[in-house]
Amino acid sequence: MDYIIKTNELTKTYKGREVVSRVNMKVRKGEIYGFLGPNGAGKTTLMKMLTNLVKPTSGEIELFGEKLQNVSYEVLKRMGSIIEYPAFYDKLTARENLELHCEYMGYYDSKAINSALDLVKLKDIEHKSVKDFSLGMKQRLGIARAIITKPSLLILDEPINGMDPVGIKELRDLFHMLSREYGITLLISSHILREMEQIADTIGVISGGRLIREVSMHEIKEQNTEYIEVVVNDLHKAIYVVEEVLRLKNFKVMDDEKLRIYDAGVELGELSKELILHSVVINGMHRKNSSLEDYFLNLINGGEISA
Repeated sequence: MDYIIKTNELTKTYKGREVVSRVNMKVRKGEIYGFLGPNGAGKTTLMKMLTNLVKPTSGEIELFGEKLQNVSYEVLKRMGSIIEYPAFYDKLTARENLELHCEYMGYYDSKAINSALDLVKLKDIEHKSVKDFSLGMKQRLGIARAIITKPSLLILDEPINGMDPVGIKELRDLFHMLSREYGITLLISSHILREMEQIADTIGVISGGRLIREVSMHEIKEQNTEYIEVVVNDLHKAIYVVEEVLRLKNFKVMDDEKLRIYDAGVELGELSKELILHSVVINGMHRKNSSLEDYFLNLINGGEISA
């Protein structure tokens, strides 16, 4: 297997506490790898280690088949990144910031700036000072800077932060194009699970500094279980109907008024009839499929993944 990123027992300790703990990560060439985890899980620290901004306490990083070292300058030239919040010279324009970036990267292609600005939909405001940019516009400019040198690997930490729905859709299309048409490998962290579900080929779930699962989106979709979600006024009566009347065993209580029934072949009509006969008020009833959000929350909370 052709991996762009491989880590071996990668660990980072701050003040005696492991914020990244023995992570073994593998990112395939050309794929979009979605990095998911709650705040403080270790996502940004791991990305900083991959870009040589932070040194590991122990373990190894391999990029493009080479072990990452302090002098891995050529390897780092093949990467573009946004780690945390993208910083710019605010008094300069978008174009001037990109020209400066190309200068210190030693990258001289007169068409590259126009192409990058066009890809992130900033072409019409390229002469506007960055200090007047919105957060979403700065995120776009950060992505333009990350892709301008045509890297083989993009590492993007929360790149859709501050974006409106239209901007998120445009970036989603851009990421797919960079991966499919240009063969660029993308490692993207985000807390927007529904968006990652539409972007990523592979998901890595990190919690408490540990990478607890790597799984393809294809596998998650195959595992998606159809279920009936019922919202009622009396959960105890509803459970009685489900267990004792309908003799169903595979269900889960979600909160004080909601339960999910996973038994195959359950008819909505039969379920609603029995609930009504037992004086249970139905406030909502829908047939659904479990999502990436369900999968993620089950992993983080230590639950079982329904197959």
